[in-house]
Amino acid sequence: MNVAGLLEMARRAGVRIATAESCTGGMVAAALTDIAGSSDVVDRGFVTYSNEAKMAMLGVEAATLDAHGAVSEEVAREMAEGALTASRAQLTVSVTGIAGPGGSEFKPEGRVCFGLARTGHDTITETVDFGALGRAEVRTVARDHAMGLLQSALS
Repeated sequence: MNVAGLLEMARRAGVRIATAESCTGGMVAAALTDIAGSSDVVDRGFVTYSNEAKMAMLGVEAATLDAHGAVSEEVAREMAEGALTASRAQLTVSVTGIAGPGGSEFKPEGRVCFGLARTGHDTITETVDFGALGRAEVRTVARDHAMGLLQSALS
């Protein structure tokens, strides 16, 4: 993943980015801000690991969490849209999933839901089942996937 290239694409488009992360714990924001000079593109990152944080910081509805659970496209959508509302960014990505160990028959380890919100565009959500790769690897591939979503939105 060429993070510097992603930042340059955002810079050229006049787009600021914010992140809303649960299972990645800020890894997407960290990857973006590892590049010197990224402050003109990266607005902020929300690490909303608990449901309470998702509701308080991003406006995720309790009813959505009750109906679908934190690991769902519905919550990923509300996280991405909430980050758009709570920031000065025009493009946001959200990540919520089960890094492991554990999971269930219905929400297995390695399932990660993503949201991508951009001012003036419909919000996109998707679920990727990365498999039981181990906690660190699931978090890493989820970070990389989120970065790829940002890049595709700017292409």
